[in-house]
Amino acid sequence: MIDWKGSAVFGKQYVRELITRSAENGVDRRRFMRGAGAAGLGVVGAGLVGAAATPAAAAAVSDGPSGGDSGAISDAAILNFALNLEYLEGQFYSYAVNGYGLPDALTTGKGTRGSVSGGRQVKFRSRSVRQYAEEIARDEREHVAFLRGALGSSAVAQPKIDIQSSFTAAARAAGLIGPNQTFDPYANDNNFLLAAFIFEDVGVTAYKGAAPLISNKTYLGAAAGILAVEAYHAANIRTALFERDLATEAGKISDARDSLDGPSDDDQGIVKNGKANIVPADNNGLAFGRSTEQVLNIVYLTPKKATSGGFFPAGVNGSIHTSGANDTGRTPVGGMATGGGGTQNTQKAGMVVGGATLAAATVAGAAAITRRNNQAADASAGASNESDHTPAP
Repeated sequence: MIDWKGSAVFGKQYVRELITRSAENGVDRRRFMRGAGAAGLGVVGAGLVGAAATPAAAAAVSDGPSGGDSGAISDAAILNFALNLEYLEGQFYSYAVNGYGLPDALTTGKGTRGSVSGGRQVKFRSRSVRQYAEEIARDEREHVAFLRGALGSSAVAQPKIDIQSSFTAAARAAGLIGPNQTFDPYANDNNFLLAAFIFEDVGVTAYKGAAPLISNKTYLGAAAGILAVEAYHAANIRTALFERDLATEAGKISDARDSLDGPSDDDQGIVKNGKANIVPADNNGLAFGRSTEQVLNIVYLTPKKATSGGFFPAGVNGSIHTSGANDTGRTPVGGMATGGGGTQNTQKAGMVVGGATLAAATVAGAAAITRRNNQAADASAGASNESDHTPAP
């Protein structure tokens, strides 16, 4: 471990200059100076040199509007919003890989700490999918630890998370399954990949949308680093879905996200003009972003203004917790609910069923996927477990 205090290169004068350069305004500079002063100014956390902010420095930033300083949302509030999403992803992948969730030590903080409903270990048949899941699970746990370390005492606790019944409730509301049926995203490789597709694409757009709101360059650099990793994850999942001929199901998920986050038609499936669309970019080759309200519309599974729902039954912790009102003028026509149509960029209004349709889109082919997976398993009982593709009849 490097002894920053004894380093001539990272002395007090260098730290002061680094803080001055990394802070875009006087408010951030004063906050960092106070935090660094508490740490003795001789100890430079990884964040002050571009990797992770020290808890002492971050603790000087409250989660909420900066009030008299500028009236803007604080960087801590934005990072805490991201932390809520990382809790969700971290729990989802941890259960899939390990059969248990994040350790309690990584879920404490400000606000009410919630439990996790659902989640179990996936019995992966594909070695490659299992390794994808293991790597992503590790990254997401590290994201949680990183943000908590950067925020210090300002970090929010894990809110209540639902990674099971949210899928089932949406599927029932859409009439895709009967009252006694459930959808399990941990049932098989394909269901797992479809569920991961929901989270990963939303994570990328969330960080892209939040980046312009971050005023401090050190925090912005940290968010950019996480955005890059989330983009790698998303491309990995999109590729796996494409190779498994799950473009139709992925397209329905994409359409559902579009139906929840407002009138713009930005989301893209994994096929475009009949060809692979692994990178959902615009005509300039740029990824699009979502506002915090749009992200909450998706994870709350509603196009309405809300403070809870879906994957977060009691809402998220922190000062950013309300979704947008995107349901004005929408007329559900039942296209997605009946399983008909629902191709990418079409019948968007028809996907708004009972105010909770993102998971329904995932389930739009789930019963058939599960059924054909079971049939395939029977037909290939002697096949190798090294196969990267679950054959369909």
